[in-house]
Amino acid sequence: MSEDDLLENYRRAYDVKVGFGQRPALILIDFCQGYFDPDCDLYADVDDALSSALRVRDAARRAKIPVILTNVSYHPSGINGGRFFEKAAPLRYFIEGNPMAAFAKGLEPRADELVITKQYPSAFFGTSLASTLTAMGVDSLLLTGLTTSGCVRASCVDAMSHGFRTAVVADACGDRHEAPHQANLFDMNAKYADVVTEEETMDFLQPLQNKQATQDG
Repeated sequence: MSEDDLLENYRRAYDVKVGFGQRPALILIDFCQGYFDPDCDLYADVDDALSSALRVRDAARRAKIPVILTNVSYHPSGINGGRFFEKAAPLRYFIEGNPMAAFAKGLEPRADELVITKQYPSAFFGTSLASTLTAMGVDSLLLTGLTTSGCVRASCVDAMSHGFRTAVVADACGDRHEAPHQANLFDMNAKYADVVTEEETMDFLQPLQNKQATQDG
């Protein structure tokens, strides 16, 4: 099947846009220092994704929507990482106290931002995220983060499964190779979420910013 035939096949089966929700939250997934350090096994050359995520975060803060960051942390023995820790060797960088597990420069959590600490790919698995979002009245999510083929995709599938309308901000996600990045964006857009650009996200947030500015004024 040619690429054009593949795209047409997917358009026939999966050509649905769900749109942004009414009460969104922004989630920034696993932007840790290891992905930005060339000497670390996790290094992925994803500075552009971080820059985009920081711009989206600034816009979300101006719109006064919840901003949630995730990180990964393991006991020194790795026992709370189970089979994931056993399989994925670079997870050793997420053992408590390792500097590679720190948030990337510029993305240190603010006092009013929630941090969800996890041990598995999805931001939802084994955490209080779903119930916290529900209690906040959130109905939809903007997902950014690293890596597209790993924790972003896992979180996207679980976000949809928990009933949240989900948008994945493609410019604010990254992977260690373009092929899995694009393949997983394609698949998420087909089945689980709307994959959107940073520009589309900013256009969505602008009215919320204007509304908040009016209320503050």
